[in-house]
This record gives sequence, structure tokens and C-alpha cells, in this order.
Amino acid sequence: VGNARFEHHVEKAYYDTDLRATEAVVGLYDQGVMVTKIQKAFSVGAFGVEKNRRLVPTRWSITAVDDIVSKNLAETVKTFSEINEYRVYESVYLDNVFEILMIPGGWSYESMEAWYPGTVWNPHGRNTAIYSDYEGNNGRTAYAQIGGCYYSARLAVCEQLIKERRQATVVVLREARPGYIMPIGVWQVRENVRNAMRNVPYKYNTLNEALSRISSRLEIPLKRWINQGSLLKNILYQRRITDYFKKNPTPPN
Repeated sequence: VGNARFEHHVEKAYYDTDLRATEAVVGLYDQGVMVTKIQKAFSVGAFGVEKNRRLVPTRWSITAVDDIVSKNLAETVKTFSEINEYRVYESVYLDNVFEILMIPGGWSYESMEAWYPGTVWNPHGRNTAIYSDYEGNNGRTAYAQIGGCYYSARLAVCEQLIKERRQATVVVLREARPGYIMPIGVWQVRENVRNAMRNVPYKYNTLNEALSRISSRLEIPLKRWINQGSLLKNILYQRRITDYFKKNPTPPN
């Protein structure tokens, strides 16, 4: 570690042996240090109280930093006004198709991944396997079952909302199609979603219009995504209840 050429901010955090690792990561990100540089320093045990410093496997360090930074950003996102339209962001890379839906509402987040038969997380399956994890406005404490991709995508969407000073309910849908034979790491999820955020989103007045766009881009039927997810299912259910009471108002006492 002593021979590494850290940036000034990283070097300062390294020599501060009383600074907690979480505080170091958040501080460096806020100072504009690239996430990848923070992750490399984290992996060699450069941060934290001196007696607690340890080498960390690269894969774990990437997820830890994505989690720490995005969790901090999400707390800020919650203080902003909600978006006022339905948005769809898109990105395609290495046979990975990303559709990101933003819905007017308070911060909550879901990440869903569909792995086709023969891909690394579904090598012997006959059907496409869909995995999902989500968090409500209070966040989550348990580690996401879908792994580091959950936190990488959360970081990217939070960055966009911070930039706009807005909050939203966000659903990330990813199809890892047969051409994605050899995964190259969770970093590509973060960069893919960042790429989607850089593109001008499709904007709609209704959820149905946004879902229609997403459905036209994905191979897996939208109904299956909804059935195996949580946020979209809840939103659609609540809307049906609201529509019912609009059509059937409670008679006055």
C-alpha cells in the first residue's frame, strides 16, 4: 500500500488511521474520486481504523463500495421532489439488455435479472430464470440475493436522481441473453446503467405507455416480470384498488 500512487485525497484517507472505512469511502466519492479508484484502495485495506484494516477480495470491495456510496446517495435522493412523468431509460451491451423504469413516487428500488438457459447463472436450465431483489423507502439490511449487480445498478440510478435533484420509484430490468457467455464483472452493470442514464429517456404520461415501450424491447413477456417482481406488482395492484373506489365511491352516511 505504501508504494501505491494514490491520489492526494486517497492518500490522506490512508494515513488517517482513525477514520472509519465507510466515512472514507463516502468522503472520497464526494470529493470526486472515481469509484473504481476507491474500490482498488478498499481492496488492499487502505481505509478504516488501523487495527481493523484487512485485504479484501476485489469482487467484495467493488460491491462494498457500490453499496456504501449508493446507500448514502439514496438518503439524499429521499429529500428531493418526485419526478412528474414516467420514464424509460435503455442500454444494450454484450447481449445484455437493460430497461430502467422510473415512476413518480417516493424512493424505492427493485433490480430484476433474467438469465437465459446456457448462461453462467442458468447453465443447465431449460427455461429463463428470473431473480429479483428490492427495497422500500427505508432501504434494506440483508444482502441482496442477486449479488453485487443490485448495488451497482442502484449507484447508477441514484447518481442520475442526485444530478436532477429528484426522487422516484425505480425498477431495473435486465435480460442476460445467450450471447453473454462469459460475465465480465458487476462493474459492467454499473457502467451499462450509467450509459442508460446518459441517454435521453422516453417520457410518458401513463404507466401503461411506459410498460408498452419496455414490453416491445424485452423478449420475456411483461406479465412474467410483473409476477416475479414486487414493486411493479404492488403499484399495479394499488392502482386497481384506487380505480375501483373511484368507480364505486363509498355512499355517504
